[in-house]
This record gives sequence, structure tokens and C-alpha cells, in this order.
Amino acid sequence: MVKAVVAGASGGIGQPLSMLLKLSKYVDELALYDVVNSPGVAADLSHICTSGAVQGYLPKDDGLKNALNGADIVVIPAGIPRKPGMTRDDLFKINAGIIRDLMEGVAKYCPDAFVLIISNPVNSTVPIAAEVLKKYGVLNPAKLLGVTTLDVVRAKTFTAQVAGAEDPAKFTIPVVGGHSGDTIVPLISQSSPSVSIAQSDLEKLVYRIQFGGDEVVQAKDGLGSATLSMAYAGFSFAESVLKAAAGEKNVVEPAFVLLDDKLEGAAAVKKEVGLDFFAVPVEFGPQGAIKVLNPLTKITSYEKTLIEQAVKGLDANITKGVEFIVNASSK
Repeated sequence: MVKAVVAGASGGIGQPLSMLLKLSKYVDELALYDVVNSPGVAADLSHICTSGAVQGYLPKDDGLKNALNGADIVVIPAGIPRKPGMTRDDLFKINAGIIRDLMEGVAKYCPDAFVLIISNPVNSTVPIAAEVLKKYGVLNPAKLLGVTTLDVVRAKTFTAQVAGAEDPAKFTIPVVGGHSGDTIVPLISQSSPSVSIAQSDLEKLVYRIQFGGDEVVQAKDGLGSATLSMAYAGFSFAESVLKAAAGEKNVVEPAFVLLDDKLEGAAAVKKEVGLDFFAVPVEFGPQGAIKVLNPLTKITSYEKTLIEQAVKGLDANITKGVEFIVNASSK
């Protein structure tokens, strides 16, 4: 029996993500938590003719505790979306506190659950989550996962368009670094099937992958951000984690992870980039991340430049997340 929780279930990402999880054969019980409307979303989803109970919870009456108790996987899209004119710093100030509070709940009520962080900015919210779990003595780097799958989804889609390929799903493209702007580094040189793209077109493609979210924000004209594609990506990642937990072999997905020395392959990546967190392809097993796959040994000179730029941004983002918890604890 697998209990999945969506924290932020009433939002633009949370609702379609919850629906997709309701359809998953790997989920037996679905708990939806949000500050508004989660019972309504749960009632709506409960009419879908798939097995598995759905329950919605609000903050009142120990809603967070009841939602998280017994959870096997917690997916967190909670927070506000980025709006036109809003900087990622503005976004950070609001979403950092939301993640801190939710992670305190995870630490208390389901410390052994897989925790999948979607809430932006992921480059900072995952370090925040790690610091909270560390504070409570329950940090398990193999189960704390930042979801960067949308970057890979975009890399596949946009690369297929440039290459004139009909089916983007057939592409495998490593995307490393982080999950915002130029911290996102698609390694097009390692695309399978391989593609041949002129340098000027390659630079345009990389930029589009890095800033694809802006296209959606602008197209929605202030009424939202990338919610449907993010819900798809988040579900795809969650289901991969659940497949591996159920015993399926050779499950590999990108994730923004803590480069813990106990995680096979992590030390080599950490030595190369000099960071505690980094998005890389990760192999999963029943207990979470078991191996980091290192594509950095085969990058081109152009991609090396992109990595160097990404590392600078990531260093600041990670530090900001860690300091948010450390400074709060010292007051």
C-alpha cells in the first residue's frame, strides 16, 4: 500500500498533478493538502473510476499531520507561481517560509518518506528542506529530491523541433546544474539519438530550454506560469521513483540532489563542481537514489563554459537557502 501526498494540491500545478497521481497504479491512497479548497479537489477526483481513496485536508484540525501520517511519498508544488515582473528573489521570500513549514511537518510525521520538491526556486528550496530535516535529525539524501524533469521535457521537445524529429519522447538528453535560467545546462552533445546543430542554432536552443518558462508566463499574460507541463513532469518523476520503490530496475531520472559521499558517484561530481547540490541523472532503487551518473566527463568546450556559469549562480542560490534556515535558527 502506497500513500502519496500532494502539498499544494489546490494550485495550478497541484490539481493536474493530483489527477495524474489518482490515475497511477502505484498509488493506493492519495492525500491532498492545501490552505484552501483541498477537500473540494479531493471530492472531484474521488469520482474518477480508479481504485484508491482520496482525502482532502486543510490546516485546521491537524490537517497537515493527518495528511502526512503514514505517507510514503510527498510531492510539494506548494507556493506561489512567478508572475510577470517578479524576480526569483521575490519568489524566494514567500516560498522559503512555505517549504520550511511543510518540511517541519514531514520531519515530524513521515520522516522516512520520499520528498519531491517542485516549489521554486528549487535551487534554494531543496537546501532549505535539507537544513530542516538535518535540524530534526532525519535527513536522508537518498530520499530528498528536487524535481528538474521539466527541463529535460523541454530539452526533448525543443531539440526534436530543431532536428525535425516527429517524436520528442524518443530523445534522451542529460540536463545538469540547477532549475532556473542559466543554471540549467542541457548537454545536447550527449543527445540520443544524436543531433547535428549549427553553433548559432545550438545557442538559441540552449537559451530556449533555459528560459522556456518565460514563454509560458508571457503567453498567459500574467495569469499563470508553467503549470500543466510542470504537473506532467512532476508526475513522470514521481512515478519513476515509485516504480523503483516497487522493484523495477534501471530507473534513471534527473534530480537536484545533495551530493552526499554515501551516494555512489556523488563525490566525483562534487569534486568537479565544488557544490553540495547539483542536478544530475540519478539511478533509483527501492530506497531512493542509489547512484549518480556523471555526464560531465564528456562535455564540449561550449558546455564547459555553460557549466562554469551555472556553478556561479548555483553557489549563491544554495547558500541563500541554507542561510535562510541557519539565520532563523540563530535568532
